[in-house]
Amino acid sequence: MRRARIHRKTAETDVRIHLELDGRGKARIATGIRFFDHMIEQVARHGALDLEIAARGDLDVDQHHTVEDVGIALGQAVRQALGSKRGILRAGYFVMPMDETLAVAALDFSGRAYFAGRWKIRARRVGDFQTELMEDFFQAFAQAAGAAVHLRLLEGRSSHHQVEAIFKAFARALRFAVSRDRRLRGVLPSTKGLL
Repeated sequence: MRRARIHRKTAETDVRIHLELDGRGKARIATGIRFFDHMIEQVARHGALDLEIAARGDLDVDQHHTVEDVGIALGQAVRQALGSKRGILRAGYFVMPMDETLAVAALDFSGRAYFAGRWKIRARRVGDFQTELMEDFFQAFAQAAGAAVHLRLLEGRSSHHQVEAIFKAFARALRFAVSRDRRLRGVLPSTKGLL
């Protein structure tokens, strides 16, 4: 099993993650931000990951530290669970329709961190979640995972659907990228010989 345990503790947050890449979409998420929990549950379910996250942060100050540090810790966990990356597909993409909303995600576990996101969400908050922090979460994940993460919102009216479609598209692209291909067992998915 490709597993990882991460404990990230700073003066602002305390984040513990247990991840199994080859899971069944089971999640136990507690960050203190309920809508964010719901989005990370979507990542587990649609990414076919078993994921436990317990995060305590200075939410009396702001949500930023908690959201960003969960992104960092999740990226570290995925990177650790992937190990040498031999036999994985490495890159994945997904187009996620959600009613009137359409989101696209593409990921590459190249070892080179890059994030590009393009969306306009009218609501400053969806539920209790500050929508501007989506960028911080995905940027932190990309940096810690050593991955290129591209996210686009193509259509949408409902802010709830827009946020959720982006997280689901990310999850599905992640699921594909970390999948193993039997024909490539033991093969590093790079002609450079290094990822």
